Amino acid sequence: MVRKTADMTDRERVEALLNREKPDRVPIYPFPLGFCALYAGGSIADAYNNPELSLAAQRKTCQDFGWVFMPLIGYAAVGAWEFGGEIRWPSGDYAQAPSVGRHPVETPDDALRLELPDIETAGIVPIQMAFNRLASRERLDNEPFNVSCYAGGSFSLAANIPGVDRFMKWLLKRPDAAHHLLGLATDYEIEIARHWKNTFGTDRVLPFDWEPVSANHIISPMQFEEFALPYLKDAHERMLAMGYKTLFTHICGEHESNLPFWAQVPMGNPGFVHFGCEVDLETAAQYFPEDIIMGNLDSSILQVGTPQEVYEATRKVVEKGKRLRNGYVFSCSCELPPRAPKENVLAMNRAVDDFGWYD
Repeated sequence: MVRKTADMTDRERVEALLNREKPDRVPIYPFPLGFCALYAGGSIADAYNNPELSLAAQRKTCQDFGWVFMPLIGYAAVGAWEFGGEIRWPSGDYAQAPSVGRHPVETPDDALRLELPDIETAGIVPIQMAFNRLASRERLDNEPFNVSCYAGGSFSLAANIPGVDRFMKWLLKRPDAAHHLLGLATDYEIEIARHWKNTFGTDRVLPFDWEPVSANHIISPMQFEEFALPYLKDAHERMLAMGYKTLFTHICGEHESNLPFWAQVPMGNPGFVHFGCEVDLETAAQYFPEDIIMGNLDSSILQVGTPQEVYEATRKVVEKGKRLRNGYVFSCSCELPPRAPKENVLAMNRAVDDFGWYD
C-alpha cells in the first residue's frame, strides 16, 4: 500500500469539517483521558485531579500518536460531588474514572429541597477551571479548541445526584422529584457554560456533554421523550444563545430508538455528535445531516483484542465513516481504555492512516 503524505495539520482537518469542507484525511480523536496519564508516567487519578499533569499528558500523547488534541477533564459520574456528595478517585487495576462515594440526596423530599450549588466551587469545577486556564495559554497545530466546557448531560447528571437506581424509580413513582433534579441539572450546565464564557469567551471553547443514563438499556423511548428531551433541548438552545457555535455531544450506548428525539436537539453550526458502537454511523448521519459524526470503534476491542483484530475493526469503521456526507472524525465508542496495549493503539492508528485518506 502506498502511503500518502499529509497536506493538513490535525487542526486544519477539524477546521475544514467545521467549514463543511473535506479534509485530506479522517482525523483521530479517541477520548484518551486515563490512557494519556498512564502513558506519560502518571496515574489514572492524575487525569482528573492534577491539572498540570493531565494537560501535559494529553498534549504529549496526542502529539506522539498523531491525534487531534482537545484538552478535557470530565467524567461520567458528574453531579453527585458537585451537588454536595462525595467522590472516589480511581485506584487499583479496574477503576477507570472517578466514581460516587456518597450521593447528596437519598429521598424524594431531599431532592425537592436541593438547590443549585455555588458553581465556582462545586465538586470538580475548580479543577476543571485550573486545567482550562493552563490550556487556554497555547494553541497547537493539532488543537482546534483549546478550552473545554464540560458539565455532563442534563438527564445523566440528574440521575447521578441520587444514584441511577433511585432516579429510575422516581421516574415512575415520584416524577415531581425527578423533574426538579432535571431542572437543577440543566441550570447547572447552563451556569457552567456562563462561567466559562465569562472567563474565556466562546471562541475556541468547546462545550461537552454526554448521555449514558438516557440510553435504551436503561429507559424507554417514551421516558426519553418525557424526561430527557425537554431538558437536553433547553440546555443546548440556551448554550447556543450564549454565543457558542459548536457543541460536542457523546450519545453513549444504545440510543437508536431515541434518535428521532435526539434529532430535535440542536448541536450547533455544525456540532460534533459522537456515537457508541451500538448505533450505526450511517443511521446516525441520517438523523444529523448537518452535523459532524464521530465514532464508533468498540472500545473493548482495544483492551482485549489482538492488533490484527483492532486493525480490521478500525478499517471497517473508517471505511463507513468516510462515506458520510456530513464529515467524520474517527473515535472509539467511548473513552479509550486506559490500559489498552500500546500495540493495539498503534494498530488502530495504522488502519486510519491506511484507509482514512480522501480521494
